[in-house]
Amino acid sequence: MSNRRRNQTRSAVNIEPGIYEIDSGTAEIQPDPFTPGAWLLLINGVQSSQLIPDNPQRLGFEYMRWIAIALGFRYAPETRLRFLHLGGGGATLARWGADRYPNSRHTTVEYDAKLTQLARDNFGLPRSPIVKMRVGEAGQVLSETRPDSWDVIIRDVFVEKDAGQHVVPSHLTGVEAAETAARAVGPDGAYVINYGGPPNLNPARAEAAALAQAFTHVTLISDATMFKGRRRGNIVMVGTQNPLPNPELGGPDGFAAALRSEPLPVQAKMGNATTNFIAGMPPQTTPLLLTDPL
Repeated sequence: MSNRRRNQTRSAVNIEPGIYEIDSGTAEIQPDPFTPGAWLLLINGVQSSQLIPDNPQRLGFEYMRWIAIALGFRYAPETRLRFLHLGGGGATLARWGADRYPNSRHTTVEYDAKLTQLARDNFGLPRSPIVKMRVGEAGQVLSETRPDSWDVIIRDVFVEKDAGQHVVPSHLTGVEAAETAARAVGPDGAYVINYGGPPNLNPARAEAAALAQAFTHVTLISDATMFKGRRRGNIVMVGTQNPLPNPELGGPDGFAAALRSEPLPVQAKMGNATTNFIAGMPPQTTPLLLTDPL
């Protein structure tokens, strides 16, 4: 890609560290103490996003790297892709996607208007139409999607509950939400979920079972310790109607090798491995209701 074309996907970074009032509490921008040149966005004291201004494709959060690997083995860089990011935050994945796929278009959805403006003002996000930032409730936006209107939907939505717990709004976790996403991305698209939860894997299994009701193939990405239910952590779940890794881009073997090369090696469950993970767990069936968005 020419420097001129790549620069069209970037905007000036104007980071101002400090604590900011947002609709949902406070946001803090601070230097990352472990990564020179990187910045962290904290929401109410919890790390939400990392930004590395000079390299949008360098992702500090491990689950974001897993998502990048999964999509990289499905879509070639020149592919024209339409991304819907449910959960805006610092728009790190939108910034990554605009750089990795220069013909792509991105819409982020964030419930907090002041947080959206903070990200736009500080983080050097590509301008519309490359990255559009929409203030709205993720479930409502998902419910309004038209069939075949997106190629990739990424759900990375958490809300704060009692005792500092962060959970996914229940109306985004059921079969109806998965089926709505499946219609929206069509036969060649991908619905990506960042699941975060406790060592008890039953909620993760119920989410995967819901995905399996809507998609022919469900790929699960995490490390062995998480899959064994020994720690709290993340599982990236990807629903597709055909096998996730594209044979022309390295196929399953290349995909597995890329995951093993992570600083903390991870694995992908596909096919029978996903079936075994779900076995005996009924799918989450919470309907996509909008009466209580949070």
